[in-house]
Amino acid sequence: MKQDVHINGAAHSSIKHDSAEKHVTGRAEYTDDINEPTGTLHAALGLSQIAHGKIASMDLSAVRAAPGVVAVLTPEDIPGENDVSPNGLHDDPIFAPGLVQFWGQPVFAVVAETRTQARHAAALAKIEYEALPHALDPIAARDAGMGYVTKPLTLRRGEAKAALAKAPRRIAGRFEVGGQDHFYLEGQIAMAIPGEDDEVSIHVSTQHPSEVQHMVAHVLNVPSNAVVVNVRRMGGGFGGKETQMNLFACVAAIAAKKLGRAVKIRPDRDDDMEATGKRHDFVIDYEVGFDDTGKILAVEGDFYARCGFSADLSGPVTDRALFHADNAYYYPDVELRSHPMKTNTVSNTAFRGFGGPQGVIAAERIVEEIAYALGKDPLEIRKANLYENGQLTPYHQEVEDQILPRIFEELEASADYQARRQAVLDWNAKGGVIRKGIALTPVKFGISFTATWFNQAGALIHIYNDGSLHLNHGGTEMGQGLNTKIAQVVAEAMGVHIERIRITKTTTEKVPNTSATAASSGTDLNGMAALDACNQIKERLIRFAAEKYSVHEDEISIGETVVIGDQTLPFASFIREAYMARIQLSAAGFYKTPKIHWNRDTGQGRPFFYYAYGASVSEVSIDTLTGEYVIERADVIHDVGRSLNPILDKGQVEGAYIQGVGWLTSEELWWDAKGRLRTHAPSTYKIPLASDRPKVFNVALADWSVNRENTIKRSKAVGEPPFMLGISVLEAIGMAVASVNDYRECPRLDAPATPERVLMAVERLRK
Repeated sequence: MKQDVHINGAAHSSIKHDSAEKHVTGRAEYTDDINEPTGTLHAALGLSQIAHGKIASMDLSAVRAAPGVVAVLTPEDIPGENDVSPNGLHDDPIFAPGLVQFWGQPVFAVVAETRTQARHAAALAKIEYEALPHALDPIAARDAGMGYVTKPLTLRRGEAKAALAKAPRRIAGRFEVGGQDHFYLEGQIAMAIPGEDDEVSIHVSTQHPSEVQHMVAHVLNVPSNAVVVNVRRMGGGFGGKETQMNLFACVAAIAAKKLGRAVKIRPDRDDDMEATGKRHDFVIDYEVGFDDTGKILAVEGDFYARCGFSADLSGPVTDRALFHADNAYYYPDVELRSHPMKTNTVSNTAFRGFGGPQGVIAAERIVEEIAYALGKDPLEIRKANLYENGQLTPYHQEVEDQILPRIFEELEASADYQARRQAVLDWNAKGGVIRKGIALTPVKFGISFTATWFNQAGALIHIYNDGSLHLNHGGTEMGQGLNTKIAQVVAEAMGVHIERIRITKTTTEKVPNTSATAASSGTDLNGMAALDACNQIKERLIRFAAEKYSVHEDEISIGETVVIGDQTLPFASFIREAYMARIQLSAAGFYKTPKIHWNRDTGQGRPFFYYAYGASVSEVSIDTLTGEYVIERADVIHDVGRSLNPILDKGQVEGAYIQGVGWLTSEELWWDAKGRLRTHAPSTYKIPLASDRPKVFNVALADWSVNRENTIKRSKAVGEPPFMLGISVLEAIGMAVASVNDYRECPRLDAPATPERVLMAVERLRK
C-alpha cells in the first residue's frame, strides 16, 4: 500500500509540543483554571503536629464555628472505607483513625465558602496527643524493630558469599542516598462535582485516572461506573501524582456528595510537601570482591529504604532499586536484598526512576571504590565490567541489546574525555583552592511496569464525517509531550496532517482501566493502542473502497489524498462517502506488552521488555574553602531508539539530567528530632535554578539506535532513563574532593552532596 510521505507532523519529525504556545502564554488550562460551578466550596486539611501518637482528645468546635465553614469531615463521614492504599494492604487512611503515624498526617478536613476561610479554620483545631516513640530513618527503624511495610525481595545468582571469600580484593562500605521532593509547579488539586444518584465527576491533576476512579468509588461505597475522572493536563508530576492524588480526590468527592455542591481542594505548598510522599531515601551497605585488573567478581548488598508509615508503592520501588543495582555491569556472583523499612514519616512514593536511580548510584559507587583502590580511571573499570550480550542480570534476564560500548566510544571522542581528564589532573596537581573533577558514567534502564498487569493500554479514535479526527487514550499529559507523540503516530498511520487531529482530555468515560502514566511507558503503551485503532479503521476504509470502486486493496492508499486505483479523492470527501455508506469510523484500540514475565517469589524472570542506554560526561569545579561547586560542562549521548520526536526527546534528556543533578547536589530533605519536615517550601528546599545548568551543555541522541523489539515505530522510552545521567556530576565532585589527598582514597560522598557535605569531605580527606 502506498503512503503519503509528505505528512505534517508525522512520526520521527521534530514538531513543537501541542500545548507549547499555551504554556508560555499562560493560556494552558489546568484544573485550577476550570470555571467553578456556582456555589463551589473549598476544602483544607487539618494536619497532625506529632510524629507518632494516639489522639487523646480532638476539639473541633472552633473550626466549625469559624467564618464561612460549612462542614468538617472526620473518619465518621466516609461512607465507604477510610483507606486510599494503592496495593490492597488497607494501611493508608484518608484521616488518621485515632493513631497518628507521621507529622503532617491528615486528621480531618474543613469545607468552607472560600479557600482562605478553610485554611484559617483548619488551624483552629485543638488536638491533644499521647506521644509514642518514633523512628525517622531506616536504620533507626531497623534498630527499633519497626519492621517492614511490605514483603522484601532478594535477588540471587551464583554464590556471592563464597565468591567474596575467594576474591583477591574486597571492599565494604555504606552509602547514604537522600530522597527528593517532586516539586511539581502545579500542586495537588482536585475538584469534585456531584451528579444525580450516586454519580460524581472529578477534575484532578493525576497520572492515574483509573486509580482515582477506583479509590473514589471505594471510599464512597459506589461502583466505579458512578465515578468519572478527567485530566486535561498536569503542571508536572514526576511520579508525585501517581498515588498521592488519591487522598485529595477522595476528600473532594466525599464533601461534594455529602453537601451536594462542587468542592475543590488545593493545599498550600507547605502542606503539600508535608503531607505527600517523596523519593525514597536509602542507606546501602555493599561489599564487592574484585581482582587486580578491576574485574568485579562478586557483589553483596543490603538496601534499606525509608518507606514511611505505609506501603504505598514501596514494594515495587525497592524491587526496582535491586533490579538496577547492577546498572550496566555484570556481577558473576551476586546477592541483593531489599529492606522496605517502616518509619514515622510520610509514606514515600513513586518518583522519576522509581527506585532505579538509587540502585544505579550504588553500582557507580562500587566502581568508584575499585578505581580508587587500584589507582585507575573509573572509566577503565566501567569498560572492563560492561555487560556483554548473553550475560544474565541478578534477576536472570538475558541482556540482548547492549549498545554502551558504541555510546562510550562516541562520547569519549565528542567530549574529548581523555585530554580533558588529563587537563583536570594537571590543574589539580598545581594545588590551590579551586579543584576540578571529571567523570563519565553510563545508564542501563529497564522499561516496563514490574507489575505485569499494568503493561496494557487503550485508545479511542473517531473520524467525523467532515474528515476531522478525535484522539483519546489512557495516558496523561504532564508536559512530557505524550499527546503530541501519540498524535504523530496517528497522523502517520492515517496518512493525514497532524492539524486534522484533536487531542482531548484523558477521561475514564472513554478509555477504561488505564494504567498510570509512569514507568516511562506512556508512549510505548498508548502509542501502540492508538496504532491498533487506526489500523482497524483503515482496514474498514480500504475494504469499502475496494468494493465500491472495484479495485484491488493494494491499489488503495489512505492519506490527505486518497488514491483508489487511477482515481484520487480528498480525504474529507472520501470519509463523507464512507459515512454515507455506513462504514464505522470509530475504533477502540488495545495493546499489551509481549514477552514479559516475573516471578517475585523466585526473584527470576523477564520484568523488562527492553533496556534504554545512555552516558554523560560532566566536569566540575569546587571551592575547597566553601564547598561550593559549578558544573563547567556536560556532554550527553542518550539512546531513545528511533525517536518519535527528536526535539521533544532532547528536551526530556536535558530536563532529566538537571533534575538528577538536583537530587544529588542541592535538594535536601531534613527532618528535625520531633519528626517535622523542615525543608517544606521554596525558601528551604533548593531545586536547581537556570543558573545551575552546565556552562556548556551538549546533548545528542544516539540517532543510529533502533529498538530491536517491536515497540511503537522502534522508539524507546525517554522519561526516566536520562535522570541517572546526573550521577556523573556526583562522581566528578568526588574526584575533585579526592584530589586534596592525591586520589589515594575514595571520597565516599553521600548524596545530596551539598556544599556543607563537600566541605566536610575535603576536610576529612585532608586529615
